Amino acid sequence: MEFMFYAVPTLIAAVVIAMAVKVVKRSLELRQAWSSGLTAEARCLRTYTTTRSHGDSGHVTTTLHHVYEFTPPGGRAVRFEEENGPATTVEGDFVTVHYTADRPEKATAHAPSPVKSAAGTIGLLCFFGVMLAFCVFFMVTANDMLANDMFGSDLP
Repeated sequence: MEFMFYAVPTLIAAVVIAMAVKVVKRSLELRQAWSSGLTAEARCLRTYTTTRSHGDSGHVTTTLHHVYEFTPPGGRAVRFEEENGPATTVEGDFVTVHYTADRPEKATAHAPSPVKSAAGTIGLLCFFGVMLAFCVFFMVTANDMLANDMFGSDLP
């Protein structure tokens, strides 16, 4: 049973670290695309939404997705998907995309906003840090409580 006091927080911490890596990676991809100076006209091929229910609370999250295609000067058509784009962009619309020459499939149709992106990334990393600290605190506290139960609570 004591194993669960370590396994669950460790699993949560691993997921939090993976999410933090994903957030930082996407933030760097956006910054590189915006700072590369390379732009192209892309066509929105498809829009769709996904919904997720969050347990019994009845809270539902809807995410808007766009699928874009553009052709960089190299001649090969590039197709990419992006979440949380503007709801006013519909199939058939043309938008400006920012991309890097070495990885055009990591393009973005989001307008450059490095300050907003950095603030969002920092906010999420702070939240992940609090979650990670809580996991560590929980494991240390559980360890102390289990050690006291094992050796008796009358020890100093």
